[in-house]
Amino acid sequence: MTEQKSATTYNFRLRDSLLGAQMLFVAFGALVLVPLLTGLNANVALFTAGAGTLLFQVITRGKVPVFLASSFAFIAPIIYGVDKWGIPGTMCGLLAAGLLYAIFALAIRIFGSGILHRILPPIVTGPVIMVIGLVLAPVAVHMASGRTGDGAAWLVPQTSAYIIAGTALLVTIMVSLLGRGMFKLVPILCGITAGYLTAVVLDMAGISASIQATFDPGALKNWTAPTLVSMQKVASSPWFAVPDFSLPTWNLEAILFIVPVAIAPAIEHFGDVLAIGGITGKDYVDDPGIHKTLLGDGLATSLAAMLGGPPNTTYSEVSGAVALTRSFNPAIMTWAAISAILLAFVGKLGGFLASIPVPVMGGIMVLLFGAITVIGINTLVRAGTDLMEPRNLAIVAIILVFGIGGMNFDLSIVKLGGIGLAGIVGVILNQVLPNGREQEPVAEQLIDD
Repeated sequence: MTEQKSATTYNFRLRDSLLGAQMLFVAFGALVLVPLLTGLNANVALFTAGAGTLLFQVITRGKVPVFLASSFAFIAPIIYGVDKWGIPGTMCGLLAAGLLYAIFALAIRIFGSGILHRILPPIVTGPVIMVIGLVLAPVAVHMASGRTGDGAAWLVPQTSAYIIAGTALLVTIMVSLLGRGMFKLVPILCGITAGYLTAVVLDMAGISASIQATFDPGALKNWTAPTLVSMQKVASSPWFAVPDFSLPTWNLEAILFIVPVAIAPAIEHFGDVLAIGGITGKDYVDDPGIHKTLLGDGLATSLAAMLGGPPNTTYSEVSGAVALTRSFNPAIMTWAAISAILLAFVGKLGGFLASIPVPVMGGIMVLLFGAITVIGINTLVRAGTDLMEPRNLAIVAIILVFGIGGMNFDLSIVKLGGIGLAGIVGVILNQVLPNGREQEPVAEQLIDD
């Protein structure tokens, strides 16, 4: 017992710096992928991941060995928000989403964790997650075909884009199915690498334009880039550069659109804390308390939004590395955070990431947005929800149609629609509709699984 206690006690040592760097390497692929997909700055994401992890450790008194970084749950709303309100407006919504975590933490502190499960059971969170994936499926298709996210302009000749996006998608799928060891952990990174190299080969062979002219000459008329991969930003970027921070600006519409998205990851936070507790043999729900870990997660997200970075969340792959290496000392995550902050000031890194062609990310998005939808379906399946029960059918149907169909209400001061409207309507329906013969499965079952 004494040995286990010492292994899980915060102990900051210089010799653990390499272990911390290793944890950052495990998280690096997913960490930079979110800004790549959403148009945010990767160097800022590195900085806010490190700063968010340090803030989390302060709030939880350095007791939980987790690393916080870019959250995939917010990819779809960030893409939509950046296109509609720009980065500053979107950051306002993300800042509010982080504060929602704080409200949940206060409610848990006062009423216990059951309050969230009563308000947000799987019958609400499942279809809302599905809407998140489906509402931006057209963005993935547009980017995979070589266009901007809204489909308004060509960036890459279409046939070349399909070759690049198809390669990235196929490699990602195959590595996720057949990969072993480290490759099994980074299928998306492998797919991006394959798509990038395919674009480089097409450039080196000089056949991109000729291929496109053969199949669809009209698609070339608006394409002015001489190459698919431009290293100009890499060459022009200094080795040392301060990350391009961006401050949020007030936008009530963005708040109402993005805040409901935070519901699902807030609930998933319970499972993450239970998972790392199972690895280390500690009960983090009791000490430092689930309300403190949730507060730390939320404030880390708000801090990231204040600087122009993506929302933060605990990383399961890092928790897996903790289990593999038996490195339970929370101070190792301090070193991981410091490493992320230092790497954020390497300007060449941001320049290189910006050189990745749009179809590469489009091919990855096809899989990711579909996967988000499947996660929503799985939420309902794992809860044992009977979708043919009239009450459940009504709630799920209305959430899906409102969210995907573009239903909106113009309330003069704000226009409410999409994911935000779907989430709010789902919560209201779940509270006001009478229960039928079958009761909704208890959400705690999801955590027990």
